[in-house]
Amino acid sequence: MAGDQVTLLDFWSSPFGMRVRIALAEKGVKYEYCEQDLRNKSDLLLQMNPVHKKIPVLVHDGKPVCESLIIVQYIDEVWKDKAPLLPSDPHKRAQSRFWADFVDKKIYDFGRKIWTTNGEDQEAAKNDFIDSLKLLEGELGDKPYFGGETLGYVDVALLPFYCWFYAYETIGNFNIEADCPKLIACCKRCLQKESVSKSLKDPQILYDFAVMVRKKLGLE
Repeated sequence: MAGDQVTLLDFWSSPFGMRVRIALAEKGVKYEYCEQDLRNKSDLLLQMNPVHKKIPVLVHDGKPVCESLIIVQYIDEVWKDKAPLLPSDPHKRAQSRFWADFVDKKIYDFGRKIWTTNGEDQEAAKNDFIDSLKLLEGELGDKPYFGGETLGYVDVALLPFYCWFYAYETIGNFNIEADCPKLIACCKRCLQKESVSKSLKDPQILYDFAVMVRKKLGLE
């Protein structure tokens, strides 16, 4: 929409912020990127998200929208003339929201535990993580994308974690593709889209970041 002022308050390594970046890129929305220091939160972030005080926050014409999945839905509704992310059928929309929520509750939580724990806790997290990915892979089935023939809402929800998989695998010493080949193939297919590849961070840089955090936590 011409004349829109769009700003994204974000942190470079956040998978939640990467979701928003993919959605904006898919829609061709121009925006100002505003990197945040999460240890010294800016007045702007505290003003725009006074409840959770977290990134990402999308500021559209001075009005904030918070929480990444809600932001992606908002982007899909506001810039609806290009690259729809949610299906038009109400039941399919509900299913898409369910699986995106599943990604938040399972994939994020178990993935984080893999790189922030050791020993038995890490082993348990790895098993739970793979079990969750297998459920997601069952939902994907033989479709090229979760959205069917085109990139959709669940793809956007999941893809930022794909660039974290290298960190999970290297730190946890396991192989995701061996258990979930269709899911990995889908992620690689999505990466062929410029809107995705330019929005995700380099897996090696994320791994280095994870190792740095582990050292601070006394895990290395």
